[in-house]
Amino acid sequence: MRNDFAYKNYYRPEIDGLRAFAVLAVIINHFNKDMLPGGYLGVDIFFVISGFVITSSLYQRPCKNFKDFISGFYERRIKRLVPALSVFVLITSITICLFNPQPSTSLKTGLTSLFGLSNLFLFRESTDYFGESTQLNVFTHTWSLGIEEQFYILFPFLIWFSGFGRQTKNGARNLFLTISVLAFASLIGFIYLYPINQPAAYFLMPTRFWEIASGCLLFIGLKKKKYIEKCLEKIPPLVVVVLIIGVMYLPMSLATTSTFAVVLLSLVLIASLKKGNVSYTFFTNTKVIYMGLISYSLYLWHWSVLSISRWTIGIHWWSAPIQVVLIYGFAIASYRYIETPLRKFNWFGKKWKNLICAGGILIILSSGLIALGKPLKGILYTGKRDQQRGNILQKSKRIKNCNMTPHLLSGNRFRKKQPINAAFINNCLSLDTKKQKILLVGDSFAGIQAPLIADIAKKLDLEFVSIYGFGCPYPIAFKDLKYPKSSKCKFVDEKLLINSILKNINPNDLLITRFRFSNPKYLNYKNFNYKFSNSYDLGLDKLSNMISKRLGKMLVIGSNPSLSSSELLSLNPQWFNIYQENLVQTISKTNNPQTELYLSIDKKYENIAKEKNWNYFPTRSYFCKKAICFIKKSGEPLYFDKTHLTQTGMLLYQEDLKNIILSLIN
Repeated sequence: MRNDFAYKNYYRPEIDGLRAFAVLAVIINHFNKDMLPGGYLGVDIFFVISGFVITSSLYQRPCKNFKDFISGFYERRIKRLVPALSVFVLITSITICLFNPQPSTSLKTGLTSLFGLSNLFLFRESTDYFGESTQLNVFTHTWSLGIEEQFYILFPFLIWFSGFGRQTKNGARNLFLTISVLAFASLIGFIYLYPINQPAAYFLMPTRFWEIASGCLLFIGLKKKKYIEKCLEKIPPLVVVVLIIGVMYLPMSLATTSTFAVVLLSLVLIASLKKGNVSYTFFTNTKVIYMGLISYSLYLWHWSVLSISRWTIGIHWWSAPIQVVLIYGFAIASYRYIETPLRKFNWFGKKWKNLICAGGILIILSSGLIALGKPLKGILYTGKRDQQRGNILQKSKRIKNCNMTPHLLSGNRFRKKQPINAAFINNCLSLDTKKQKILLVGDSFAGIQAPLIADIAKKLDLEFVSIYGFGCPYPIAFKDLKYPKSSKCKFVDEKLLINSILKNINPNDLLITRFRFSNPKYLNYKNFNYKFSNSYDLGLDKLSNMISKRLGKMLVIGSNPSLSSSELLSLNPQWFNIYQENLVQTISKTNNPQTELYLSIDKKYENIAKEKNWNYFPTRSYFCKKAICFIKKSGEPLYFDKTHLTQTGMLLYQEDLKNIILSLIN
C-alpha cells in the first residue's frame, strides 16, 4: 500500500514484517483451525496496519486542489488493488466451475468483490463466516477487501475537509477528533451487534471502522505527541507478539474480547518496534519483508487454493506441501507480473483516463462472470451429473399436475413472463368433482412430493392434482412480508389461487402443503425468525379456517434436514474428489445449533396443529436419531441437493404418510 512519496519519507520496513506475521496467521488458521484457532484475527491486524499506512501516505503529501487529491488517491488505490484482484477472480471463477456444478454463490461473491461489495453480499446471504459452507465459497475471504474499499470511500473526504490533507494548522487535531468519535461509535456498534447478529458485526464496514481508524489515530498520535511514542517504545515488542499469539488461542466465546485485544496489541506493537531490539531485527529480515510485500497476493490466492482443494482432493498431511507451494507460487507470480508492474506503470498518463480504463476492465470481467453463471452455466463442469432430480420431475409429468414454473421464468425457453391467471388455475383444477380428492399445493418441495402422494392417492382410489412452482411459498400469503422485487412470486396472485382452491374443496377433501422452514435462510444467526414465523402462523390459521368451513381438511408436511455443501459433495463422489474422507452413511449434527432448533420447531407446530384443528406430519425424525442425521440408506443417497429428497428419501416415510392420509379422508 506504499506510494513513492510515502516510501521516501515514512516507509517502515518492519510494517511489511507485521504484514507477513498477519497473513501467515490467517493462512495457518485456514489450513487447520486447531493449529491456530484465532488465526483469523490476522485480518484485524491488517485493518490496523491499513489505517496506519494510509494515513502516513497522505501525511504532508503535496497536492494542488481537492480534485487532484481525490483523483490521485483513488488512482493509487485502484492500481494497488484492482489488477491482482481481477486476474485472481477470473482464474478462480473458471476453475471453480470445473468442480462445482452449482457455482452461483461463489460467482456472485466474486462479482461483488470486484466492486468492493462482497461483504454486503455475504451479509445479505446471512453467511456465518465460521460455518462450514463458507470454506467452499472460493471468494468468502474478499469480505475484508470490501471493508477496506468502503473505508477508502469515506476516508479521503475526512482527510481533506478536516484540513489534514491541506496541511492546515489544526488539521491533525480536527482529523483526530473526528476519527475518534466515529471510531468510538463503531466500536460500540461492534460490541452490541456481535452477540445478537454476528454477520452484521463481522461483515459491515461501520462495525469494522474502528479497527482501521485505530491505525489512523496511532499515526497522528505518534506524530503530534512524542511522549506517546516514548512511552510505548518502552514495552518489549517480543512480549506483545507473545500476547497476540496467546489471544489467538482464546475460545470463540470470547471473540469480541479477542478482537479488541488484538487491535490494541497491534497498535502497541507498531509503536514499540524500534531499531536495536530482537523483534525489529526479525521483522526487518529480508525474507520476512518479502513475505509482507507479497501479503496481498498471498491473501488472495491462499483461500482459493484451499477452497478448491476442499472441492477436490481435500486437505491432508500429504497434500499440504503441494498446497503451500501452489499458494506461494501464485502469490509470487501475481506480485511480480501483475501487482508491481501495473502499480508503477503510468497507464494512460492522465488520472481520469486510468480510472475510466479500470472501470472498463471491471465491466468486461463482470460480464464474463455473469456469462459463467447464466448462459454458460454447467458448461465447464467436469464431473458426472446427478439425474435423480430430472427423473423425479419426469415422473411428475405423468400425473395430473400444474407446474407454474414455466410461467414464472424468462429466457430462451420462456420469452415472456405471464401471470398465473384464473383460466390457468381453473384448468388445473378441472377434476371429477364427484370423487374425493387430494390437492397438493406449494413450491418445489410440493413438486418433488407429487409422485409419492399420487401413488398414495391411486392406491386409495382418490382424485389427485398438484399445483406447484419453484421458489414461491404459496398458498400461504404473508401478511407482514413482501417478496423481493426480483422474486418470481410477484407473478402469482395468491388471493386468486387460494380462492380457486377453496371453490374446489368439497367435504372430506384434503389439501396438502409443505412446511416452509426447510432452508436455514429462514433462521437468523442464533434465533428463529419470529416475525416470519408469526406471519406464517397467521397464514396457516387463516387457510385452515377457510378449508374447515367447506368441511375439508389440511395437512402440512414438515421439513427434512438440510445439508451443508461438503455433505452434499460426499453424496456424489467424482473423479476429482476420490481422496476426500468418505462420509458414507451419517453426518453428525451434534455441534449444529440448527438441529435442536428444528426439533423445537417441529414440536411447536405439532402443538399448534392440534389446537387449530389441522394436521402436521413431521419428517425430520425419519432422517435423524437425536443428533445424528442420515444422508444415505443402504448406499443410496437420500438427497439430490442440499434440501430436496430423492425417491429413496421420500420412501422412508411413505407408509406412515399413507396412514395419516387414510385417517384424514375417512
